[in-house]
Amino acid sequence: MVSPSSLTKLVFLASFVLFTFSDKLLAEESDKVQLYLYYESLCPGCQMFIVDDLVKFFDSDLETITDVKLVPFGNAKVSDNMTVTCQHGEEECKLNAFEACAIKILTKPKSQYTFIRCVENNTEHFQQECFQGFRDEKDVNDCYNSDLSKKLILENAKQTMSLKPKHVFVPWVTLNGKPLYDKLDDLVSQVCNTYKGKAPLPKQCNPSALSEKKTTSKLQFSYANGAIKY
Repeated sequence: MVSPSSLTKLVFLASFVLFTFSDKLLAEESDKVQLYLYYESLCPGCQMFIVDDLVKFFDSDLETITDVKLVPFGNAKVSDNMTVTCQHGEEECKLNAFEACAIKILTKPKSQYTFIRCVENNTEHFQQECFQGFRDEKDVNDCYNSDLSKKLILENAKQTMSLKPKHVFVPWVTLNGKPLYDKLDDLVSQVCNTYKGKAPLPKQCNPSALSEKKTTSKLQFSYANGAIKY
């Protein structure tokens, strides 16, 4: 007879099959470029990428050719009894869970991003800063304080841990399921070149716009083995 704990682990492992091809399937269903960000909340490089780089996909016409999906889990670990341990401690687990709940409650990608960007900009005081005038505060808090937040994090764990090739560090970005590794400086150009849909390319994809010299800060990558590299 299969014990409850063994059954839980079997379900967890079997779910890998579902998520292994999730990026590819979504890409086939939409003309838009599927941009996935796998990250963890208190990783400095993730915070910089979310606050300074991803914003250009939401404050411009780039959102017309891009679907941005955020997956908070990163380099966390899941034990045999389904306990989650985060790379930067319990506070990171809390923030990952809050953000997973926000992604679940807020259905529009721009609303999800706006909330998460606020949190990553104010991790110590996010509840005061990011919940002001936020009409979904109760729903997000109810999610966080229920079993749903754990379920969402375990789903993100399955999706992250089933990546092929496996993620090596965070922030880890894929375009239509293909990892960019550390080549994130020209992300806009890569998205423009990846897009094969019928809609006109936004002006940000014009050669003149792409050729403009842009000032970018060098990202700090947090590796799954605990190392930090620039």
